[in-house]
This record gives sequence, structure tokens and C-alpha cells, in this order.
Amino acid sequence: MSKRASVAVLTASAVLVLAPQASAAPVPQPQSVTAETRAAAAQAAGAPDTLATLSRFFAREGKVARDAARPHIEGEAIPVSYLSPDFVAGKAGASVARLEFLASKAVSSDGQQAALWTARTGAGWQVVNIATGDDEFRYAQMGAAKLPGGTVFREPQIDAWYVAQGGRVLPLDEEAERAVGAGGTSLAAYRSRVTRAYGDKLPGSAYAEGGMAGGYSAAADDPGTPVAAGAVAGGLALGALGVVAVRRARRARRDRVVV
Repeated sequence: MSKRASVAVLTASAVLVLAPQASAAPVPQPQSVTAETRAAAAQAAGAPDTLATLSRFFAREGKVARDAARPHIEGEAIPVSYLSPDFVAGKAGASVARLEFLASKAVSSDGQQAALWTARTGAGWQVVNIATGDDEFRYAQMGAAKLPGGTVFREPQIDAWYVAQGGRVLPLDEEAERAVGAGGTSLAAYRSRVTRAYGDKLPGSAYAEGGMAGGYSAAADDPGTPVAAGAVAGGLALGALGVVAVRRARRARRDRVVV
């Protein structure tokens, strides 16, 4: 199962930076998804400027002619949650994950797929990133099948996807299995693991204040490639814990656009 590599500031990427990245502090995202937020995400995803950008994105490397790409949006926007720094910090009542953005599925005329990451910014709801593939939608479906009603979330530091419900955390991909085992683990045990891994690297820590964010890495026998933290909406997604996500070199690259 191919994984995507985000390459917003790395070389050998297919990045189209169309607007300056936000320099202000990240805008907090809603704690829940409503009909209004879905409508706002859908409007941003289907905007003419977004579709024009998608045409260029799908046409990269000559995969399809730009004027023949004819991208369209399929289905509703879905919520995408990441491991919560409050959970890592052990704050009472903190959920394991927090909403980071809504994802809309874009499809080109030749069948290419991409995820549009839509988030609330200081200027309103906007598409802040485009990434190839269907990870967000596929793992949402897998999580719903494995634990109906559970919370599907990503641990970006190791690119692992999980579903949590009723005090259990179950893996949805190989990275998550390596972290918690094929049978999953308890929520308490998972908190202990992520606190050990990231507890001293949260925003405001000496680690972060010293400019060391991004130092967390995979095991020595599995070298990783660092990915730009805070590349969307002023640090909205990959920088959620103040550390840079690690992508393993063995993975296929996931192209990404910051819009």
C-alpha cells in the first residue's frame, strides 16, 4: 500500500507555491464538524481558482494535459484529526486527537486522485494544501469498518494511522502496527508511549524554544526524510506537535501543493 511523501520544501518535489504561507499564529480549528463547516469546505474546494490549480497539479510530469485534466470534487468533505498535543501533555479530559482540517477528494479525467486540505484561516475557510492519493478517505473507511463510531487519527511524527474508541487504540497501517502491535493497545498505554516520545518536544518546551523541533526520528535502521512542519495555514497540520513528521525513505513520494 503506497504512502505519500509530503515535500513542501524539499528538493525533487512537484510543489507549486501559489501564495505566501501564513506567518501569523495558526487559527484554531472547530472542535466538531457541522453542516456549515462542510459547506464552507465544499465551497473552497470547488472554487474556480482551486480547480485551476488542480488542473496544473494533475498535469505535472505530463501525466495529463492541463486543459484535459477536468478535475472535479467527489463526495463530502471529511474531518481529518491528528494526535492532540493536549493528550500528549496529559491534560485532564483531553481527547486523543483533534480536528486539523477537512479533506475533499479531487479526481482528474484520467483517474488521478488528490486530497484538498481545507481549514479555517484568518481569511475564512480556504484550501491550504493539495496532496496526491486518497489516504485520508481510505483510512476513514478502514477505521469505520474496524471500530464503527471510533475516532480515526494520524500520528504525523511516524505517519501512522489509528482508530480509537472505548479505551482502545487499533492500528490501521504498518507504521501503527509497529508502534502498538497488530492487536492495538489501551488508550492509557498509548498515551504513555506518545508522552515518552513527544512530551518534551511540545510547543513551549526547551526543545522547541531551542529551535530543535524536528529532531524526533525513526529507528536508526529505518532512516527518515524530514518533512516541512507548519507548511499549511501557519503550522496547522504537520507541525501540530511542534515536531517535524518523519517519512521513511522506502516510501513512494506524495506530491504536495501549498496554496
